[in-house]
Amino acid sequence: MRVAVLASGSGTLLDSILAAEFPVSLVVVDRACRAEQVAADHGVECVRQDRTDFSPSFDRSAFSLELASLLSARSIELVAMAGYGTILDAAMHESFPGRIINTHPALLPSFPGWHAVRDALAYGVKVTGCTIHIATIEVDAGPILAQEAVPVLDDDDES
Repeated sequence: MRVAVLASGSGTLLDSILAAEFPVSLVVVDRACRAEQVAADHGVECVRQDRTDFSPSFDRSAFSLELASLLSARSIELVAMAGYGTILDAAMHESFPGRIINTHPALLPSFPGWHAVRDALAYGVKVTGCTIHIATIEVDAGPILAQEAVPVLDDDDES
């Protein structure tokens, strides 16, 4: 199976995936980030599809269609989002139905969205965790595949 990992940041999840020798065929990033170097360190091809517009007028549909085309041209069969910051539109979900997996740093359905760790700490939870789920058009709402709870310690912060 040909797998692509989408990343936007430090690449810690990507590094864990690659260190576990999971067979990743391609890494795609949406901005300059450390994940590019992580892919290079593991000898995995990395492509940057720059997202240069972060305004309300961002054309999410065109960006998603371009990404779906890129992945389809590389014969990708499964997509794993590992800290990917761009929400994907219908074109991606239609091209890879039920085959987009997302990682989320909270126990969904609690604390969906980009700031899950911050939000969980602000709420005062004593336990948080991570979730692996099938991505759907509705953000952080797809079927849950796995979860792992982690205690929140008194001196924990967002980092």
